[in-house]
Formats: sequence, C-alpha cells, structure tokens
Amino acid sequence: MIAKLYERVALLGRGFNVLAAIAVVLMMLLTCADVLLRSFRRPIPGTYEIMGFLGTVVIAFALASTSVEKGHIAVELLVARLPRKFRTAVAALASFVGAGLFALICWQSVAYAADLRSSGEVSVTLTLPVYPFIYGIAAGSGLLCLLLSIEGLLSAMRMTKQ
Repeated sequence: MIAKLYERVALLGRGFNVLAAIAVVLMMLLTCADVLLRSFRRPIPGTYEIMGFLGTVVIAFALASTSVEKGHIAVELLVARLPRKFRTAVAALASFVGAGLFALICWQSVAYAADLRSSGEVSVTLTLPVYPFIYGIAAGSGLLCLLLSIEGLLSAMRMTKQ
C-alpha cells in the first residue's frame, strides 16, 4: 500500500518536472528573444524578473522528480562500507531528516507567501505579484517532504524485514 502511494506521489513529481521543463524552455526562448531584440535596441522589459520567477519554478518543481531518480548529490564513502541493515537505517534516517527540512521550508514558504500577499508585494519592473511563486516553492517543497517521508517509511519497513 505504501509502495503504491509512493508511485502516485512519484507520478505527481514527474508532472511537476514537466512544468519545470516548460519553464526551462520559456527561459531559453525569452533569453534568445531578448538578445535578438537588444541588437535592435528593443530589449524586453522585465526579462531579469521573469527569469528569476521562472528559475524558482524550475528549481522547486524539479525537486521531487530529481529525488525519485536519485539525481541529488550523495556522499556514500562511509555508508557504502556498512552492513546492509545499517545502510538501510541510514537511508531511513536521511529521508526523515530531509522530510523534516523540507516540511520546514514548505511551512515557512507558505507563511512568507501569505505575508507577501497581504502586503501586496509586487515585482519592481512588471509589477507582478510575487507570492504565487513563493507558493510554488512551498508546493515543490511539500511534495518532496511527502516523497521523502514515504521513502523513509519504506526504508524502515525494509530494515525490519532484514
């Protein structure tokens, strides 16, 4: 049952990753268009702001999928030499600690976005509201927190079976 939940959350992470990939393509197109138009002395206003907003989408929405694919940097010099049961325990602990960290990031992002929304904070050049992008960081962090929690549970279950 937990394995099925993990698969569903991983599928949602892949969906988020598609949105991150679209944001990367938009960043590329915007950069090319801005460089081209600058040669005609007609730069796109707010390019720097839009790139920053799209960058938050890329990073936050790619977190869960990257975790599923084990694409994050891991230093396993010591852990690789431990017995299998201890490696599984370290994996469970690392997952739970990571889940706690990203739960904190999610919580603080939601609080910060709510504060920005209530204050009416907007970007300088384009006057776009900033809070939706902070909520995006919260969504990506929350999804990673859920994924890491499930991975921790699966590792703990494997540890008890060994």
